[in-house]
Amino acid sequence: MPDSQPQPPHSSSSSSSSSSSGTPGRGNASDLLLCGARLTDGRTVDVRLSGGYIEAVGTAGSLTAPTARVDLAGYLLVPAPAEPHAHADTALSADGDGPVSYEEQEVQRRATEAALLQLGHGATALRAQVRVGDVQGLASMSAALQARRALRGLAELSVVAMPRVLTGLAGADGLSMLRDAVKMGASVIGGCPDLDPDPTGYVEAVLEVASEHGCPVDLHTDGEDPARLARLAAMAGGLRPGVTLGPCGGLGRLPSEVATRTADQLAAAGVGVVCLPQGGCSGVDRRGTAPVRLLRAAGVRVAAGSGALRDVSNPVGRGDPLEAAYLLASRYGLRAEDAYDAVSASARAVLGLPEVRMEAGFPAELLAVRGDRLEGVLSLAYSRIVVHRGRVVARTSAVREYCNTATSAALDLPRQGRQGRAAGEPS
Repeated sequence: MPDSQPQPPHSSSSSSSSSSSGTPGRGNASDLLLCGARLTDGRTVDVRLSGGYIEAVGTAGSLTAPTARVDLAGYLLVPAPAEPHAHADTALSADGDGPVSYEEQEVQRRATEAALLQLGHGATALRAQVRVGDVQGLASMSAALQARRALRGLAELSVVAMPRVLTGLAGADGLSMLRDAVKMGASVIGGCPDLDPDPTGYVEAVLEVASEHGCPVDLHTDGEDPARLARLAAMAGGLRPGVTLGPCGGLGRLPSEVATRTADQLAAAGVGVVCLPQGGCSGVDRRGTAPVRLLRAAGVRVAAGSGALRDVSNPVGRGDPLEAAYLLASRYGLRAEDAYDAVSASARAVLGLPEVRMEAGFPAELLAVRGDRLEGVLSLAYSRIVVHRGRVVARTSAVREYCNTATSAALDLPRQGRQGRAAGEPS
């Protein structure tokens, strides 16, 4: 018998969606059966997806589906990660020659390519920081929004409008462009208060615009000034739909007692923190990562992002959520489960997305990675299958062979992928 039977969607908006998006329990052509997957609790299960949701979870061999099947023998199945801190307008800009181009068509190309790269790693939802004002005006914002439309059905891309200056005479244009960006379709209000002559005034302006439009806030700050963070926490407390800070590397350079007090203030205000284990997004804040364990101990919601993706800040950035989780575990001492939570459940929470569990009724946002335990998956995440809205949207297959030596023939050395390949995966 199935372990988990169909339940109604957990979001009220889901239950009123049109038939094109589907609801659990209604068989249709989009039904998909994931067979023989291993879960982090050690069970081997079948998972039936329908209409973008998990319809049923049962012991291996107990479920059927009228349409497609994917064999996940040899794979660990987990909730898909999300990317809470990307930079769409500068991504992949280090790959070109000469100065970075901010022409709209070029930004759209890079933003789309970067999102697809991160989708291939497993991130079915992404939040992209995009600068408005200065030389770019609103061109980069327009390009990112076009990329969002192009990615529809493959990944969810939300766009953060980031003006440079919002206070004084120089800030008038930035404030106007910020409001224009929201009208265009930016769904998050952001920016970098550290760059404004009046950081507190900058935060006040951002919170005012966010309150006007009912948008979440995502501020880019190094977090090295505890007094400034305390003021921000006081202003942001209770704001809905929420405030996120990142990467806050400077918070880790503060004395322990100061950092602890600041973390308590952020927790009390309900402010989330997105750390960047790979390194920050500029030469300054790449010096360290936010004190993840201290923040978690204080009750702060901590998510992890990738940040720079092959741009001038980090020309070798990978944009891989599993790398971020690996670094949290290997460098900062988090358990593998907590490290993965930072790039999955916590990342989705700071993005305002519904929770994903391996139970009926939850969104079918899933990642299958070759391996049988989470620790191994974070270490060697070569082959991956990505599911968004109940459909396989990306597949990465890796095969390793030892060949051309007498030793390999004599020892019959293993070939990765010989057994337990997913349906349709090359040998």
